[in-house]
Amino acid sequence: MTLKALISGPDILLAPGVCDALTALIAEQSKAKAVYLSGAGIAYTRFGRPDIGLVSMAEVADTIALIRDRVTLPLIVDADNGFGNALNVQRTMRVFERAGANALQLEDQTMPKRCGHLDGKTLISATEMAGKVRAAADARSSEETLVIARTDAIAVEGLNAALDRAELYVEAGADVLFIEAPQDRAQLETIASSFSGRIPLMANMVEGGKTPIHGTDDLQSLGFSLVIFPGGVVRAMAKIVGDYYRGLLSTGSNEEFKDRMFDFAGLNEVIGTDKMLVQGDSYGD
Repeated sequence: MTLKALISGPDILLAPGVCDALTALIAEQSKAKAVYLSGAGIAYTRFGRPDIGLVSMAEVADTIALIRDRVTLPLIVDADNGFGNALNVQRTMRVFERAGANALQLEDQTMPKRCGHLDGKTLISATEMAGKVRAAADARSSEETLVIARTDAIAVEGLNAALDRAELYVEAGADVLFIEAPQDRAQLETIASSFSGRIPLMANMVEGGKTPIHGTDDLQSLGFSLVIFPGGVVRAMAKIVGDYYRGLLSTGSNEEFKDRMFDFAGLNEVIGTDKMLVQGDSYGD
């Protein structure tokens, strides 16, 4: 099923965050219907750095291509602010779409951008962002490739300004609307009452972020069509990896950790080693 069909369906779509081909593969094996490639996840895992605009367009494109080579799931991609002006946005759309993205999320922050749940964000004008949305829609080669318009205005200009910006982005041709970092349930309700039924709405759940965590059933009842949990997998990995290394270095063995990890055969089963070896042999003499 296409991403557009999933988002338009009767049930809210949960897209877990991924940061590379392995996490995307495991999400697919876990029966995810779509995944979300987090720019923050790339910064965290590839650089060991925060989400403050360090990731380049080419590095995201490389990651998209690697994920698409491994999984067939619909892939929503965090395209930050398009990595420049409207013409840069169009190039980003063409490159990401060719690499395998099914949706690009664009935001109205200035460069360098930062995580939507960090303080100190600054914004471009609403009209410039509307132009970026139009540019992205014009550049896509398939109408099935979605443009997700995100505004970070709540933290900078307040909720009413965010709603005004969102109206412009809808008029500009956004397929999905993402008003980032509502600060409480009342703001989520206001967003939903303003736009639900007019355009699919996306919510972002960040553990410890600006928005109180809500489950899929609750968000669906409010009127949201799509929810992402973009960085949860990296936070889980970081904690588990820390526990693993501390245990190994303190005991000199993995014995106490073995029930929390795959052995060699287990990991090879996850990544399909035997199947690939058989496939390779089929091309032999």
